[in-house]
Amino acid sequence: MPAELSPVDKAKFVAAKRAVEFVENGMRVGLGTGSTAAWMVRILGQRVREERLRIKGVATSARTAQLAREERIEVVSLDEARWLDLTIDGTDEFDGELNLIKGGGAALLHEKIVATASDRMIVIADAAKEVAHLGAFPLPVEVIPFGWQTTKALIEEMLVSLDVLGREVTLRMNGSAPLVTEQGNRILDLHLGRIGNPRQMALVLNQVPGVVENGLFIDICDRVIVGHGDGRVTTRDIYTGEVEHDRYDFAEPENLFADLTD
Repeated sequence: MPAELSPVDKAKFVAAKRAVEFVENGMRVGLGTGSTAAWMVRILGQRVREERLRIKGVATSARTAQLAREERIEVVSLDEARWLDLTIDGTDEFDGELNLIKGGGAALLHEKIVATASDRMIVIADAAKEVAHLGAFPLPVEVIPFGWQTTKALIEEMLVSLDVLGREVTLRMNGSAPLVTEQGNRILDLHLGRIGNPRQMALVLNQVPGVVENGLFIDICDRVIVGHGDGRVTTRDIYTGEVEHDRYDFAEPENLFADLTD
């Protein structure tokens, strides 16, 4: 790995590299969305080409599907795959119980569907994504366009009774226009500061009319792989409680990933 990459990119690279080692021949694999997941797709593509690894990938976004095809990974729909052996994805935050906030890339709906249709979900992240309490990262909520302002008002009213530090709700924009998800929906970002009870929050949010899905991933992640800028990797298993430590050398003969910076 070239020395000019930032410590954060090196951390993402080693986390992705470790995660891809869990992929076996013949697997159906969910492919996440985001900068960390992009490292994973490139490294997985390298294995496909060099080891003739036979897998089928289910992408969580159009941009991930395009990247996977460029890497010669066979891409199929979730309906074709029906069920997945493994999903590998990044996260915006995770806590000590491996609960997540996802949706910074606006793909939370597809990401949650794919993750829950998998036997296992591995999350890859740099160390900065670990938090004591979820909520510092704005919580994305996907809502339908019809009556979205009413939905926003209902969410704001609901937040009054929940254990959060902040209650600001904003419509995510793409330049001067509202961001539109791949399903034609909108994203509301909840600036909560801290979520005292993520499980309650996830359940209550999905009862609000107009809400399609929220970015809290509760009891979905099985294993988190945390990369560090010096090549260290820590793997935590939620079921066994085991913590494994590895280290990777950045000395690479060829830079296949130069274009994957934030």
